[in-house]
Parts: sequence; C-alpha cells; structure tokens
Amino acid sequence: MVAREYDYWLLDLDGTLVDVDWSYPRSVFDRVGTRLGREFTDREAELLWHGLGGSRNDQLREWGIDPENFWPVFHEIEDPQRRAEETFLHDDAAFVADLECPVGLVTHCQPFLANPVLDELDIRDWFDAVVCCDEELGWKPDPSPVEHAETLLGVDREGVPASGGSSSRGSDGVLAGDGASDVGAAWNAGLDAVHVERHGHAHRQQCVLGDYRVETFEELPGLASSG
Repeated sequence: MVAREYDYWLLDLDGTLVDVDWSYPRSVFDRVGTRLGREFTDREAELLWHGLGGSRNDQLREWGIDPENFWPVFHEIEDPQRRAEETFLHDDAAFVADLECPVGLVTHCQPFLANPVLDELDIRDWFDAVVCCDEELGWKPDPSPVEHAETLLGVDREGVPASGGSSSRGSDGVLAGDGASDVGAAWNAGLDAVHVERHGHAHRQQCVLGDYRVETFEELPGLASSG
C-alpha cells in the first residue's frame, strides 16, 4: 500500500522519530555501573539503550544481571529534563506533522521521560493518542498497547462505523519503529509494519524483517507530499 493511503499511523518514539546525543546515555550507564558494581562498555550500553540485541531483559540476563535490579537503578538515575534537552528529531520524521489521518504514539518510554521530550521538541500535537507501555498494559511485541492506541484513536478495524450503518471495509493501519519488537507488535495486531533501520544491519548484527524495510522514512513509496 502507498504510505499516504493508510487510514491511521502508529509510531514508536526513541530510535524511530527521535534520538539522544550519545553523551547522555554514556553518562547514565557510567552511573548505573557504579551503583551496580559493574562497568558497561560502549557496545554494551549501545545494545541496551537502542535494544539492538532484541529483548533487553534477555540481554541483561545473558550478562548475569538481574533485570529487577537493573531497571529501578536505571530509571532512578535518568534525568528527564536533561534527556529531553539532548534529544533531537530525525529530519525524515517531519512527515508525521503532515499526516492527514489519526496518528498515535506507542512507546516503551515511560511518561516521566516521554512527556518532557514531546514538550521540548514541540511535537505533542503530532499525536492524537500517546500510549506508554507498562507491566499492566503490556510491552511490544504484545499487541495490547497497539490495540489500546487504536481504541484511543477511535479507528474501526471491523468495517462497522461507530455511528451505525455499513462500511465496505475496516480501517487499514501501519506501525513504524526501529526495533524487532515494533514489527512484532504490528504483525500481532494485524497491521503492516515499517522497520526503520537507523544503525545498519551489520552494526545491529541481525536483520529485522518488515513489510517495509527502510533507512529513512523518505524511502517509503508515496510518502512525499503531493502538494
């Protein structure tokens, strides 16, 4: 399907629309390492920050680190305002502001971190719904956060308008993200998936599939404004 023909869009945040200057995550992992008594190399920090190795919890366990010990320390050390100030918007993400359809954000980033970023970059009004995954709602690739975003957007997946009557089809949606969990969440929810590879397959050391596999959103067919 041509990109602008989708009835609604869902997008991931970190690594997809925005990224953070490396000095910030490096400083966070330095402090986390001090608290846990274990140093993190640049590669280890990058793997965890961007989720390049797949499941972050599985990666932590592989290194002998209990995720239940790691994450509370990690989130306690995070500085939401500094993170927001050092976050930048990818140039090719600007198309989201021009989408003429419902748009939702589905992110693993917690509200205390996501909200300052949306405000600092002045992109909150790009989204008609913002969903932050958690233990109760579920984590991508679980489709539950995606389905919750669809509910908030009021999209019709069954072809039956909320106001009654009939429709020839349900709404067609797409989810775009930089991780395998984003693609999995899209497919598990019955949506098309866009994988945006910001790091390169060789650097990621694995290949992520998707209905579309691009390095920038500008590569998507039909995304350029017709006007």
